[in-house]
Amino acid sequence: FDGGRGVLRAEEADPLKLLKRMTDHVGSQQHIAATVDTDIEVITPELQKLQFASSSTLQLSRPDKLRVARRGGYADVELIFDGKVLTIFGKNINAYAQVPLEGTTDQLLQRLHTDFDVGAPGADLLATNAYALLTDDIVDAKYIGHGVIGGVDCDHIAIRDHDTDWQIWIERGDNPIPRKYVITSKAVTGAPQYTLLVRDWKERDVLGADDLKF
Repeated sequence: FDGGRGVLRAEEADPLKLLKRMTDHVGSQQHIAATVDTDIEVITPELQKLQFASSSTLQLSRPDKLRVARRGGYADVELIFDGKVLTIFGKNINAYAQVPLEGTTDQLLQRLHTDFDVGAPGADLLATNAYALLTDDIVDAKYIGHGVIGGVDCDHIAIRDHDTDWQIWIERGDNPIPRKYVITSKAVTGAPQYTLLVRDWKERDVLGADDLKF
């Protein structure tokens, strides 16, 4: 039984079906606004585990517009992409860089990883082909059960690949969005974790020229 809802149907308890439903839903949303809190763990040479916290706001308009602002104790950074130029502005150091870069937001996220070596854990969740990216190298997937994140009822699934373990909590009902995402790096001593917590997610109006001004 599950939180008074009755016996879970088999398809509800299938972790990959739940993941596919979530990625299809997110991939179909054309204009997204979200507020996200993140915690990243670092293991010191003395094997002490430290956690660094930051918050981000995200605005996405498919196919080719993205604005992300991230603020933490050690960085205050803004990323702006209008389909033609990528701008990264370090507010805390009062410096910026611009790169001509035409394409879609999917292509941008891929190039940030392959061409610029910019790590953006959780960015795969925004891709239109997120399901293929997330399941490319998995060796195990489990449905864990019911969870509540920020007062929202969620389905909790856990997936393993060769280098990482990751868990995701997916909102139940007609809005199956990711509410919490935890990545554990098994190949690193101390198995540090990256945690992403969605505080606000909604469909917004299209990003206009004024939203993308730098």
